[in-house]
Amino acid sequence: MSISNAQYDAIMSEYDRRQIDRHHLIEERKKEIYEVLPEYREIENQIASESIKAGIAALQNGTPVDDLRERIEELKRKKDLLLTQAGYSINFLNPPYVCPYCKDTGYIGTEVCHCLRQAILERTYQDQNANTLKKDENFNTVSHEYHTGEELRMFILAETAARNFVTNFEFEAGNILFKGTAGTGKTFLSNCIANELIQKGYSVIYLSSVSLFERLSSYIFSKDKSVLDNPLKDIYNCDLLVIDDLGSEMTNQFVCSELFSIVNERYLRKKSTVISTNLDYNEISNRYTERTFSRIYSYYDVFDLSGNDVRVYKKRIEDRK
Repeated sequence: MSISNAQYDAIMSEYDRRQIDRHHLIEERKKEIYEVLPEYREIENQIASESIKAGIAALQNGTPVDDLRERIEELKRKKDLLLTQAGYSINFLNPPYVCPYCKDTGYIGTEVCHCLRQAILERTYQDQNANTLKKDENFNTVSHEYHTGEELRMFILAETAARNFVTNFEFEAGNILFKGTAGTGKTFLSNCIANELIQKGYSVIYLSSVSLFERLSSYIFSKDKSVLDNPLKDIYNCDLLVIDDLGSEMTNQFVCSELFSIVNERYLRKKSTVISTNLDYNEISNRYTERTFSRIYSYYDVFDLSGNDVRVYKKRIEDRK
């Protein structure tokens, strides 16, 4: 996984923007607090004065004087009490970072933070991944109103498996195949899994089947591989690989061979994979050979989804408004 200097600079400029935005937010909130609670600023000045005294005492005596230290802590408690009594959160002047691990720097000490690793992955695959992984699709937006009867039961079964997949991800590698007709929630559940794991700090590559094999083909059949990154390293080693809409690609011997390698290699490396497809059992077997079919149905938990196309249903509802 590598990116150009320009791509890296673009990523790091986003981290700079996050830090600047947070600093501006803190300054705006401080201004508000100072206007609403003038005594808050007075206490801050007292804390600064007592801290200087404590520092001088530490230099003179080797350790801070206990009563000065206690005085500072008491002033801090008064500050917090002022905020909460006025209806503010105790952390009003300490808003959360986008990434609390690296505090929006991209690094924890000298180590690359998981959020920067994921940002590099997403930038590396942005052309193929564009508009595929929908960031607003997560388990908080799950709705059961579009399914009924047996279709609803099957969707809830698949949803429960997806939630358990995320919960147990730290402890065991798992694989899921969502299959069924178009618009029944396969891609939605795949997005839910991917987004949840990204938030937990895992590396995720989410590609449509077409984009995946196009990228592999571009590299493998290139005459000058020195100018291209080998995508297989990332595809084999990322914590989660999501292949969306398997079967939408132009299937040939190359695709069959690469799919088998991906499924088999990731299983051997104990890496998790989620695949969604409109194909049924026979179509998967006929398209990708019996060997690949056997691997998928041996290594993956399979969930069948059916029903009307939810996207079409939603569009009709919107058109009526």
